[in-house]
Amino acid sequence: MTATPPAPSTGARIHRDQDHGQRKATAEAPLVLDTAPPRPLGFRDQAAFWSNLGVSLLGFSGAIWVLAPSGHAQLSLLAAITATVVGTLFGTAMLAVSGVLGTRTGAPAMAVLRGLFGTRLSYLPTVLNIVQCIGWGVFELTVITMGVEALTDGRGPHWLYIVLAGLLTTALTVWPLGSMRLLRRYVTVAVGVAMLYFSVQLLRQDTPPLTEGSWGGFLPAVDSALAVAVSFVPMAADYTRHSRSTARSFLGTLVGYSTAQIWCYLLGLLALLRVDGDSERIFDTFLGVSAGWLFFAVLVVREVDQSFANVYSTAMSVHNLLPRVDRRVLTVGIGALVTLLATQVDDFSTYESFLYLLGSVFVPMFAVTAVDFFFGSGRHGWDMSQRAPVRWLMLLPWALGFATYQLLNPTQLTGWADAWPRFWLRAQDLTGVHATVWTSASLFSFLVAALVTLALAPVARRRAVAR
Repeated sequence: MTATPPAPSTGARIHRDQDHGQRKATAEAPLVLDTAPPRPLGFRDQAAFWSNLGVSLLGFSGAIWVLAPSGHAQLSLLAAITATVVGTLFGTAMLAVSGVLGTRTGAPAMAVLRGLFGTRLSYLPTVLNIVQCIGWGVFELTVITMGVEALTDGRGPHWLYIVLAGLLTTALTVWPLGSMRLLRRYVTVAVGVAMLYFSVQLLRQDTPPLTEGSWGGFLPAVDSALAVAVSFVPMAADYTRHSRSTARSFLGTLVGYSTAQIWCYLLGLLALLRVDGDSERIFDTFLGVSAGWLFFAVLVVREVDQSFANVYSTAMSVHNLLPRVDRRVLTVGIGALVTLLATQVDDFSTYESFLYLLGSVFVPMFAVTAVDFFFGSGRHGWDMSQRAPVRWLMLLPWALGFATYQLLNPTQLTGWADAWPRFWLRAQDLTGVHATVWTSASLFSFLVAALVTLALAPVARRRAVAR
C-alpha cells in the first residue's frame, strides 16, 4: 500500500499562493514565436483592455459615417443608434470568436492562420495585416496630436507631439502584458469617469427628435460600425492567447468592446448633432462643456493604447515571417517607423474607404477561419508549425467573400487606384449584382464565405485525417 503524502502546511500553502501570484504579476509575453505564452489575464483584464480599445477619438468623429452614410440622406437619431448597436454587436461577436482561437491555440493571430492556409500561404494575409496595422498606428499618433492641439489651441510644434506619443507607445509595447494590467488598474476607471461626465453634459442639452431623419442608409451605417470592430479581428489573438480560459477571453472581449464602442459612438452622434454634422469641429463640443478640457485630456492620453495595440500587433505579425527575432527589437523598430510616417501624414479623407477595404478583406477571412476551425480540418487539429503544408483550397471561400463585399460596396479609391472601383462597377453590370437598401456588404460577404467553407468542410476533414 502506498502511503499518502502529508498535506502541505498552511504556511506552505500561503507561500505557494504568493509565489503563484507573483509569477502572474511579473509574467511577460514571449520574446520569440515558438515559446509557450504565459496566461495571467482574466476576465477583468480582457474586458478592460478591449473597453479601452472600444473608446477612441476616431470613434467620436467616425460616428459621422453612421449618421450620414455615403450616398444616403442623414439618418434619424433612432436609426443611427440602432445601426450602431447592431453593427457593433455583430462585429464584436466576430472579434470575440477570433480571440477564442488565440486562447485555444496559444498562438498570435497571424500564426493561427498557418493552420488555415499553411505557413507560406499565411504570409499573404500577414503582409496585409502589417500594412493595415502600420496604417492604423499612423492614424492614431496623428489623432493623439490633433487632440493635444485642440487642448492647446494649436500651440506647440506638431512634430513634437507625434514624437512624444510615439515614444510612449513604443515603451508600452516592450512590456505588453504589464501595460495591459496597468490599463486595467488605472486608465479604464479614468476613461469611464470621463465618458460618464460627457454623457451627462451632452444629454442635459437639447437633442433633436429621435425619429427626425431617414432609415434609408441603415444597412450601410451598420457596415460602418461593424467595420470598426472587425478591424481588430486580425489582432485579437495577439492578446487573448494570454487568457486563462476561453470563457474569460470570449466574455471579456464581447462585454468590454461592445459596451465601449456603443457608448463612444452614441457620444459621437450627440456631439456631431451639436456641430451640424461637421466632424472636423467635433472636439469643440467636448471642450465647450464646463471643465471639458480636463476630461478630454484623459481621452487624449488614453488614445495611446490604440497606437500601442497597432504597433505590438504589427510585431506579432512580423513574428509569423521572422519567428526568431526578438519582439522587443521588432516593436522598437516598428514604433520608430510609425512615428516617422505620422510626421508626414495628416490627411484623413480616405478614412471611410480604408475601413471598408479592411472589412472586405477580413470579414470573409474571419468567416473562413472560424468555420474551418470549428467544423472543418480544425476538428482534427490544425498544423501551425513552420512546415505546415499549403492549403490552396481555403483561398476559394475567402476570394468569393471578398468579391461579394466589393460587388455590393466597391472601395472608393482615388488617384492612381481609381481603376479599382471602376473594375467593380463593370463587374456589377456584368453580373447584375447591385447594392440595394436591404443589402449589407459585410453580412453578405460573411455568409458567402462561411457557407462555401462549410460546403468544403468534409473535404478539409478528410485531408486533415490523411495528414
